[in-house]
This record gives sequence, structure tokens and C-alpha cells, in this order.
Amino acid sequence: MKRCSWAAIKAGLHRKRNSVCLARHGPAGTDPARYLPLYLSRCRGSAGLEAEPLPGSGSGSSGCREEERRADSKCSSKMKAPSGQGVRLACLLLSLAAPCLPSPLWKDRDSLMQQEKAHQTGGNLVLSRQEQQLSTMLVNLKKKEVEAAITTGQFPPSMHFFRAKSLIDQSKVFSILKRMPKGAVLHLHDLAMLSAGWLVFNASYLPDCYICFTDTGSVRFRFSRPRPPPAPRCSPWLLLDTYRRQLRDVAEFDRGLLRNLTLVTDTPELAYPSQAFIWKRFEEVFLIASGLICYAPVFKAYFYQGLLELYEDNIQYVEIRAILPAVYELDGTKHDKSWSVAAYQEVTRQFVKEHPDFVGAKVIFAAHRMLNVSQIKEDIITAMALRARFPDTLAGFDLVGDEDKGHSLWELKDALTIPYSMGVNLPYFFHAGETDWQGTSVDNNVLDALLLNTSRIGHGLALIKHPVAKNLSLKRDIPVEVCPISNQVLLLVADLRSHPAADLMAEGHPIVISPDDPPIFGAKGVSYDFYEVFMAIGGMNADLRTLKQLALNSIKYSAMLPDEKAKAKELWQKKWDQFVADLSDSFLREL
Repeated sequence: MKRCSWAAIKAGLHRKRNSVCLARHGPAGTDPARYLPLYLSRCRGSAGLEAEPLPGSGSGSSGCREEERRADSKCSSKMKAPSGQGVRLACLLLSLAAPCLPSPLWKDRDSLMQQEKAHQTGGNLVLSRQEQQLSTMLVNLKKKEVEAAITTGQFPPSMHFFRAKSLIDQSKVFSILKRMPKGAVLHLHDLAMLSAGWLVFNASYLPDCYICFTDTGSVRFRFSRPRPPPAPRCSPWLLLDTYRRQLRDVAEFDRGLLRNLTLVTDTPELAYPSQAFIWKRFEEVFLIASGLICYAPVFKAYFYQGLLELYEDNIQYVEIRAILPAVYELDGTKHDKSWSVAAYQEVTRQFVKEHPDFVGAKVIFAAHRMLNVSQIKEDIITAMALRARFPDTLAGFDLVGDEDKGHSLWELKDALTIPYSMGVNLPYFFHAGETDWQGTSVDNNVLDALLLNTSRIGHGLALIKHPVAKNLSLKRDIPVEVCPISNQVLLLVADLRSHPAADLMAEGHPIVISPDDPPIFGAKGVSYDFYEVFMAIGGMNADLRTLKQLALNSIKYSAMLPDEKAKAKELWQKKWDQFVADLSDSFLREL
């Protein structure tokens, strides 16, 4: 609050004609300010304000006069009270101080709001006239859907995705986002990139596929000839083709397999009461799927179909986190990690050849953070060797798994500095800050990831709790990979309007949008995550500039080489221009 100095008030007093009474009634050297607290309530009336009554006196300015008479009658007493002139002086001080109070700054409101809008994601993008018109139409459509949601009490981003998905599927905004060219997906896991239905209705129907049932009510798969050896804590292996023939309701059995390969349920709060519980179930899904996916013929087909599903969601490039598990043949032969990277490279080239408007794919080798330190050191050395052999395919290294339970980056600092000590460039793409806890070693992963020169931060929910790390990330232009649906399903954020990325978007911090593990959450591609961002995390001010900036960010912050980025951006721009033109025509036809 603006305050007036005593020097300023005193100067004003000397300009008043009645200031001479200070010398006549007040003792020498008296500080008039001492009277203000005592008589402020009594003298408001003298300053033209409503007076406050005092005990034993009248109200209004009469209180001041009564006190003045009282003060004059006691001048000769041993305890000298302030004179009546002092009362008038206090009233005068109040009248002089009033003009110094700050006035509302309404004249600055519009400019300040514009400054805020300029800071947000995409705030500085300049749209063409056609883009501006489309942006207005899209925002109006969003407003209508929000108004309808307020009426019904069902706003999808505030609901659990398992309940909200059917509502999102009906959204006109979502139908537009599906058509939008989204650039790149930069955070996606190798064993969770294709709809679970493909595994059930295609992979599990292949010859020589066996199944066993665990003592925890789960299943395991294995392709083999002859019958595979017994699995621990599992029933004897059954050939699926034979087993299905014995069933009365094969469709129900297959639906049960689908439930084993996803987390989807009608009652998520009851099914997954805690983060520890859902993480255990989450990692169980990967174990189940791996038996199907890691069979060599399925491995290649799964990746190809995964690229196709992304392509159909209007994605032009992808980077996958791959643990590079041992891929096996029918006779039990196992391939090494080099085979897997070579297979990814082969399938990618084939897919790009058949889909020229798809740029490509790269692999980020990921070790599980629950491994012991010596194993992680071995994986880092393997990563360096793989990158030397496949420089165009292997982009770098990461650690995956439940961050709260695994090793912190600080605990692994000796292992993670091996490439630097050997003079080898191994880019890092760390999962960091995928936690609700604050002040723990895991919570500090966001800072340690930056100190280890990470290229991007996976999830980064904890980043806003670390202003120094956040400023460092912004200064070094290190983006956060935001995966809204994953964060909600894994119980890190309930209402996506409260997602930490809302703060990052409001200040224009670099971010990219990714789906993490879409089939496990019952989703496809990244359109559902874009919907959550556009409708909730970005707020009502999120518009076409926001969406365009997010798509551009995905190319900018990818691991592609400069010439690859230039090609990807050129290809994306053509698709974007066509999207804008087609959508503008569609809106016009509806008017």
C-alpha cells in the first residue's frame, strides 16, 4: 500500500494556515503523529468521514470537540494530556493522508490481461486470417461444451478417464482434434503402443500360442513348439487354439483376456484404492503383454501396427521408450538387444516407405529403475554401444518404473556419469518428478535430471514445486513431457483442471503432449490427451494458437537431427494448412 512519509505530511501542515496552533498548544518537539492512533476513531468526522462513537461521548465530530474541552481543563494537571489542538491536528493528519491511498488500477486491467495471454503457450504465435476465424469458432465450440457440462455436472476432464471416455467420444471438439496433425509423440512405451484388442484378436489366435493361469488370477502367454516348460506359480500350459474349442462362450473368454491387458474398469476407485496398488497392477499388464509381443513375428507386426495406429491419429513421428526385452523364437532361441533395435529400424523404414508422409521413429533405451546399480551400469554401457551401432535409431537412455519405489537419480549418479567420464555423448530423456511427494530424494529427481543434462523431463509433475529447477529448465529450454491421462489413471492428479502443467502452460514453459501407455488406459494415439489439455489444463484461453504451438513443440524438442526436423516441419505444415482449410469449409457449411 502506498504510504505518505511524515516529512511529506509535515510539509503539508506548514502550508495550512492553522498550523500555528501547534506551537501555541503543543510542547516543543512534540511529534504530532503520536496523536493519530489515540484520536483516529474520534476524528473521522472532522475529515469528512463517518465518525465512530466512543464510550461516554457523543458521536461524530462532537466527540472531537468534547475531547478538546476535556484536554483544556486538564492542562495544569501533573499528567499532561494532549491538548484539544492535538485532536484537531490528528483529524488534519487523517484528511491529509486520505489522498495518499492507492486508487483501483482499472485502467491497467486490459493491458495486464493481454500480457498474461502473451505469456501462455502459443501466446506469441501470429495466426493467419483463416486461422483466426477457425480459432474463434473452435473456442466458441469449446465454450458450448463447457456450458453443457456445467448444466449436466459432467465435465470430462474433471472425471476419471474410464468414466469420461464415452463422453469425450461424443465431443465435437474431440472429433476436430482427431483430425488435427499433431506432429510427434515423444513419450510412449514399447509394450503399450497398440490397442489391446489387436493382441487378443490377432496375436493370441496365431498357431502355437499357449496360455497358463497364475495363482493370483492373472494369465501368461508363450509361443512354443513343443509345449513350453512350466512357469512358476502358473497352471500347466494350455494350447489356446485347443482351449478355445472347449469353451462355451469364446467371446466372453476373449473379453476376459482384454481385461487382463488393460486397467479399464467401471469402478476405478474401488479397483485401485492406492498408487501402490495400481502400480502393481500396471506392471502386471506389461508382464502379460510381453509373452505375446516378445515373440519375434509378433514383435515386428506389433510395432508396425502401432505405427499405423499413431499414423491414423494424425501423428507424423514417434519416439518410444524401449526396455529391449529378450525377443524369442518358436524353438526358444532368444535374441539380444541389438536384434531388437535392428528390428525397430527395419520396420520403421518399411513403414515410411509405405507411408511417405510419416517421418519415422527412434528408440530411447530404458532400464528399469528397480534394478540394482551394477545392472544399471551394464545397461548404460549397452546403451552407448547400441547408439554407436545405430546412431540414426537409438536416441538415448532413460529409467522407467515406479519413481517412488525405484532408485533416485542421485543414488545412481556414479552410473549415470559413466558416459561423460568416457567422453561419450549419450543423451538422457529422464522420467523425473512423477510423484506427489515433496522433499524426498525422488522429488529431487527433477533437479538432478537437469544437472545430468537431460534433453526432456518425463512427466515432471513435481517441477512447479522447485522454482530453481523450473527456472533452470526454462533457461535451458528443456521441455516437460506431459501425459495427462496417465497421471490421472495412476492417481497423481484427480481433476485435470488442477494438473501442474496448467501452471507451466500459463507461463509458456516448453511442454509436449504425449499418451504414455494409451492401450492400457483404453485410449488410442494422443488425441484424448490433447482433448484434456485443450479443454482443461490450458484453460478457457487455450485456442488454436495453443494447439499449433504444442504440435510445433513436438517437432522442435524431438531427438531428430536438424535436417530431419526441417523435413518433419515442412511435412507437418502442409498437413496443417490442409487441416485449417478443410475445417474452415466444414464450419462454413454448418452455418
